[in-house]
Amino acid sequence: MNRETIRWGIIGCGNVTEVKSGPAYQKTQGFELLAVMRRDRDKAADYAQRHGIPKFYSDAQKLINDPEVDAIYIATPPDSHKEYALMVVAAGKPCCIEKPLAPSHADCCAIVKAFAEQDTPLFVAYYRRSLPRFEKVKQLIESGAIGNVRHISWQLQKAINAWDKSGEYNWRTDKTVARGGYFDDLTSHGLDLFAFYFGDYEKAQGIATNQQGLYSAFDAVTAHWIYKSGITGSGFWNFGCSENTDCAEIFGNHGRIIFSVFDEKPIRLITSNSGTGAHEEIINIDNPYHVQMPHVENLRNALLYNKIHPSTGATSLQCSWVMEEILK
Repeated sequence: MNRETIRWGIIGCGNVTEVKSGPAYQKTQGFELLAVMRRDRDKAADYAQRHGIPKFYSDAQKLINDPEVDAIYIATPPDSHKEYALMVVAAGKPCCIEKPLAPSHADCCAIVKAFAEQDTPLFVAYYRRSLPRFEKVKQLIESGAIGNVRHISWQLQKAINAWDKSGEYNWRTDKTVARGGYFDDLTSHGLDLFAFYFGDYEKAQGIATNQQGLYSAFDAVTAHWIYKSGITGSGFWNFGCSENTDCAEIFGNHGRIIFSVFDEKPIRLITSNSGTGAHEEIINIDNPYHVQMPHVENLRNALLYNKIHPSTGATSLQCSWVMEEILK
């Protein structure tokens, strides 16, 4: 963009924007957070006042049409992403959309196609692709630290939370918004990250069910898949267990890498040598306080300095495709 500073507007200033993302747009050099929008005008005004943002709206179209707003970050539930995205691309403004890009692969493709036809930049907030701890895992893979990769497995279990037990409405478990429930909201991070590591998916199959009957979306999913490279994968995600577990494991012919997608646990590199036996290295890399900061800094580098961003609309299609295949 032909500007020294890009002025952003946020559609949907909810919880994710309080600490994870919103402040990153304010603190990144070359960016300014100029305006926010929420359908509840009082909540939009409160957010703007607390974060020192000059403008607030209760109408998304008015924020999008504001001539002082150069780019838009859509941080609403996924069932509204397509509607807002098409409004943004019609205005010819770059856009970053929260994950998942949309509830269906078809809608994701429609959004990506619309931005491509207008040659307008589109990014998706799969921010783990930009976080140093996950970049380190990628570096270990590419350096051959565990030899040739054979398989990736991921187990994610969550205990039933108070919100689920209460029966109070939660869009994350409403099948009309997110058919896979927490699978859509959480597992998308890992499946996108694995595409970042291993390339395009070729085939995937899964089983999904609702074991608890607490809400309309699925609460238990198992799956297996294969990448075009020949690497295989498997996953188990259950949101009604007795305890929380988050363990991803990459197996190679000379070792394995163990890490968590959500928990900030150390990365474990376990290598084997016929002469010296197994060796384990513990790698500690903390996430930044504003966890989307590296992702937003990469947005700046893409828009102002023509650098390649790791998470675009096009790259997100792998994740939306494999999630849909699993939930079939």
